[in-house]
Amino acid sequence: MSKGLGFLEKFMGPMAKIAQFKLVRAVMAAGVASIPFTIVGSMFLVLNILPDTIPALQGIFDSSVFRLQDLYMVANKATMGILALYFSIVIGYELTKIYADEEDIDINPVSGALLSLFAFFMCIPELVFVDGRFSLIQSVTEDEHVINGWRMVGDGVSRIGTSGIFTAIIMGVISVLVYRFCVKRNWTIKMPDAVPEGVSRAFTALIPTFVVAFVVLIINGVLVALGTDIFNIIAIPFGFVTKLTDTWIGIVIIYFLIHALWLVGIHGANIVDALVKPMLLSNMAANAAGANIPFAGEFQNTYVVLGGSGATLGMTIFIAFLARSEQLKVLGRASLGPAIFNINEPIIFGLPIVYNPFMAVPFFLAPITTASLGYWATKLKIVKPIIAQMPWPSPAGTGAFIGTGGDFKAVILAFICVIVAFIIYLPFIKYYDNKLYREEQGNSTDV
Repeated sequence: MSKGLGFLEKFMGPMAKIAQFKLVRAVMAAGVASIPFTIVGSMFLVLNILPDTIPALQGIFDSSVFRLQDLYMVANKATMGILALYFSIVIGYELTKIYADEEDIDINPVSGALLSLFAFFMCIPELVFVDGRFSLIQSVTEDEHVINGWRMVGDGVSRIGTSGIFTAIIMGVISVLVYRFCVKRNWTIKMPDAVPEGVSRAFTALIPTFVVAFVVLIINGVLVALGTDIFNIIAIPFGFVTKLTDTWIGIVIIYFLIHALWLVGIHGANIVDALVKPMLLSNMAANAAGANIPFAGEFQNTYVVLGGSGATLGMTIFIAFLARSEQLKVLGRASLGPAIFNINEPIIFGLPIVYNPFMAVPFFLAPITTASLGYWATKLKIVKPIIAQMPWPSPAGTGAFIGTGGDFKAVILAFICVIVAFIIYLPFIKYYDNKLYREEQGNSTDV
């Protein structure tokens, strides 16, 4: 087991370096910044579909709540419906700030955010290249509404929703790198010191803005001339990755990586979440539109890791009240409150689980099992898919009920996951508890 942990440490070392990449940190920041908007937008969506789950509410809602539907659903359209815009702004801001702080470059995060948004908006209109001429697509039929290149859907402009997140990330990176390149080579307009800072900053960004415009226009022009565009190009690899996350084996790989990183002291959830967050949000939006994708929204904290990474809630309750070792008993009682809200760093580092060969097997096996239960229950339509975002610290059952739009079977499944994970931990934690208890007794005898 110790050799295995040593191998994991060497194997997962590069993953820790990936977590320090400037782009990964900026994407993580964008995912975190989007949380309040996805939660608020999701709450209004849940309100909209609650009578589908509880039919007795239909008449009441028809005569009251649904009279306000077009009004309150604006909040959903202004959050989930334009989520790519939030990503675009935060990616540009955070990546610029990282470069400014770590490379001591005089670039402004606000300018970086605006350049990112500018580059992203240039990619949204759909064009065609016919007879040597670029033209905006015009197509208004029963099935599609594309007006001056802007494709309209139920939530507004289609490409600024979850489907545009990956393009927003790419354009954000390109625009910030161009901005950084221009400033490092002094391709800027320098204003006298007497000029107000805001005005000086605007002129400093003028030439980089021109360069960003030309770079994006060239990229768009070449792709459209070839019969495609940046959205369609990005859809190829990310479509494959999204399909992988819709498979059981893909889910298993994701949770194996998260917990392998944790075992060697690296915050696996933060690293992997930065890579899969856009897919989770896109899948959740697809579920709200009628799809049945298990890996969506807060799937992780709804079924997989209740109590925190490793699915340790049941184990924490056990050691708090039934452990023989005083060390585990005190740790369990101190950790119980946070564990209810899916926070278990006290357990991971206090038990400890990190570098602990006694706990490595259940730490892998429990979340993979609960992820499998959540995946197959959703895939086989035993429970409804997740359509709404809940805060990740939501206690067991709460996120399942609201996230699925009020499916009581999802609540039952969440508690089944807690029980199954505890059963997996039980023989290992009892062995470890007895070991610590014997050591404590031996120490007391020596005294």
